[in-house]
Amino acid sequence: MAKYLFLKHYVGGPAPVNDVPMDRWTQEEVDAHIRFMDDFADRLRESGEFVDAQALSPDGMWVRFDGEGKPPVVDGPFAETKDLVAGWMVVDVDSRERAVELAGELSAAPAAGGRPLGEWLEVRPFLDDRPNGTTSA
Repeated sequence: MAKYLFLKHYVGGPAPVNDVPMDRWTQEEVDAHIRFMDDFADRLRESGEFVDAQALSPDGMWVRFDGEGKPPVVDGPFAETKDLVAGWMVVDVDSRERAVELAGELSAAPAAGGRPLGEWLEVRPFLDDRPNGTTSA
């Protein structure tokens, strides 16, 4: 088994197939999208492939070490970009191919007009071997 992170980007990056901004969706369209995400996660729980998922608030900030004792904070999350990571899901699957299959299905969550969103998902495997020889949890 291998863990993969699916990052859901809104706004920046390649345009989704259905590019009506979410802030212009009706409440019914938002509810259908969320229901799809919940049903998808429930199905993965049943198959044992679901690890975790969270939606993220559009509010956020950038913080970094500055060597001075108090880290600088920049309101965001869009300091340099219009990209917004809207949420993520972690799955534990048998293969890269299965991760791609699930990401493709997740990308079809309904959007405006009930049409599939067709959003690009960033699919990243977890690092399983660390340089010092230990493995990740």
